[in-house]
Amino acid sequence: MGIKTLEEFYQQTSNFNDSLGYLLPDGITREIGHFNVFNIEDLATRLKEKPEMPYNRRAYYKISLISGRNIAEYADKVINIETDALLFATPKVPYHWMPQDANQSGHFCIFTEEFLTQSRSGVVLDELPIFKGGGYPVFPISRKEAQGIAAIFMKMHEELSSNYAYKYDLLRNYVIELIHYGQKLQPATALYPAHNASARVSSLFVELLERQFPIESPGQKLKLRTANDYAQRLAIHVNHLNKILKENTGKTTTEIIGSRIVQEAKILLKQTDWNISEIAYSLGFEEIAHFSNFFKKRTSLTPLAFRS
Repeated sequence: MGIKTLEEFYQQTSNFNDSLGYLLPDGITREIGHFNVFNIEDLATRLKEKPEMPYNRRAYYKISLISGRNIAEYADKVINIETDALLFATPKVPYHWMPQDANQSGHFCIFTEEFLTQSRSGVVLDELPIFKGGGYPVFPISRKEAQGIAAIFMKMHEELSSNYAYKYDLLRNYVIELIHYGQKLQPATALYPAHNASARVSSLFVELLERQFPIESPGQKLKLRTANDYAQRLAIHVNHLNKILKENTGKTTTEIIGSRIVQEAKILLKQTDWNISEIAYSLGFEEIAHFSNFFKKRTSLTPLAFRS
């Protein structure tokens, strides 16, 4: 599992005879942040390889309108899509999109957090339900809904190629419109406070856990490492937290935390050149031996064996 950068995305999508300039709109490098929009059919015809998205985290946000039969693997969810779907991707959570037929069409846009911070809307992406860990990122939609969303993407295409001086302000508004469209499609439990204390505690725990990832530098260290750390932050007894999570997920607090740390450890071991000591420290282990024992217990491999 890797973290695909914008540079890697453009290298992959420029895998044809046209120059990279075909993909980059004029003036994009002069903007703070990054934005671009694509037509899936147009892009697929130019690619030499099958347009399948590998199971990776992206270093950018992505909103896709995809028509066709597909399977989406997103964190712990596997979703079968038989027709049209709206997909939201965040740098925090890896996903895999697998086309099941050759009739794929639609649009997608990519953007960085910096791009939207230029908006006066006050939107903070990671605080929105649509981009939170454990949320509902893939939505099967009707043909009528797909047509309405496609109209927004068409405006993006038209505006991006225009000479209008304030076109990026308009593009930010279109991105925000898509985000709100997706949030309206979410179940009420994902948008509003949980209907009972147990579900609310479980939701807050997941939010606290996911907020610590991804680890982006060796100097970054997990602040909440144990079940007791989370219980104190949530102002409840650790036994009560464990009981709630066991009822809601079938796993103990320590098991959930450990699973998430192992997931991040695998990413850091495969996708960075940090030494084992740096990775251990960033994940909250004071001793390399403790990290090695922890990792081997859950994967049957030592960190070095997994990396090789």
